[in-house]
Amino acid sequence: MSKVNVVIGAMAGIAVGALLGVLFAPDKGTETRKKIAQKGKDTADSLKEKFNEFVDNVSEHFEKAKEEAAEIKEEA
Repeated sequence: MSKVNVVIGAMAGIAVGALLGVLFAPDKGTETRKKIAQKGKDTADSLKEKFNEFVDNVSEHFEKAKEEAAEIKEEA
């Protein structure tokens, strides 16, 4: 089985699970939608934070490499 089929199957399983979870949720629809919206916002905020950390880390490594290259250039 190819990786694409596995990913598609996993996505379909997640979608079906989410649908069944919403259908059998004990809360009212409005409460469920608020919870889903909040969870989506929390996930988006978490992803933004992780991305910003990644960019900062890459920038630090780039600056360090740039400084090392300048030192090597001066020595040569």
